[in-house]
Amino acid sequence: MPELPDVTIYVEKIAERVLGRKLERVQLLNPFLLRSVGTPPSALAGRTVVDVSRYGKRIVLKFGEPGPLLAIHLMISGRFLWSEPEKKPIAGKIVHGHFIFESGTLTLTEASSKKRATLHVLDDEDQLIPLQALGVEPLTASPQELRATLTKENRTLKRALTMASHFSGIGNAYSDEILFHAKLSPVRLTQSLSPEELDRLVEAIPATLKAATDHLREHFSGRFPGKGEVTAFRPEFAVHGKFGQPCPVCGHPVQQIVYAENQTNYCASCQNEGRLLADRSLSRLLKQDWPKTLEQMVGDG
Repeated sequence: MPELPDVTIYVEKIAERVLGRKLERVQLLNPFLLRSVGTPPSALAGRTVVDVSRYGKRIVLKFGEPGPLLAIHLMISGRFLWSEPEKKPIAGKIVHGHFIFESGTLTLTEASSKKRATLHVLDDEDQLIPLQALGVEPLTASPQELRATLTKENRTLKRALTMASHFSGIGNAYSDEILFHAKLSPVRLTQSLSPEELDRLVEAIPATLKAATDHLREHFSGRFPGKGEVTAFRPEFAVHGKFGQPCPVCGHPVQQIVYAENQTNYCASCQNEGRLLADRSLSRLLKQDWPKTLEQMVGDG
């Protein structure tokens, strides 16, 4: 799922291409994409984009004051592609729709059998709030706000970071990276942290997200992200998606916990004093044979 750094890049790249430009027409190819009633997307034809912004993980295109707006949530597999006016927009089963501007075509794709991406047409920005109540903005919140948000409920660090009602725009991938840089286990409880540990986490949240956003800006400088380039598994990540690969700090293999469709990656040595966290499926299968430490997993020989 595209998270704060990825969505920020989409917002900036889309704004470069459509801000101040007219939307000529909307071509929706998947009827399940549209989740709002009332104003149809076709009614926006001929209107000019006055703002492109991020609302949590949604990309919002604004067409007037106070509206209307297009709000798009890419969910897990949704992505955008851009075609210049002289080029034919991408076609195929993964295409949900085309937003055709005088400057080019913005195409929404979703490479998954589970169609989860959503499009809402709203009258004004106030209608964004019922879609999802958002927590603090990680890059602009003060250290005091971040501390208060982290400790207001006693949850695991992984869960606290990925709750939209706590933090806007953080998901599975960047929560792993934040916790790695903070040197904290994903299953530690928020109210169990020492003041020094809490300070490390408060510092790691904006630092990790800013570094990732800056890296993506440089990577996509002068161009729109292409097919397969916005992904939750990036080579520069320290632990997320790196199961079995060496930790960039200590060299021990990165570990993972798998739950439903999500995976949590961490370094047992750097984040959990060498102790392995129990993977629900494997530990249930292996029972007493499930190793508790890196040393037990590696063995004596």
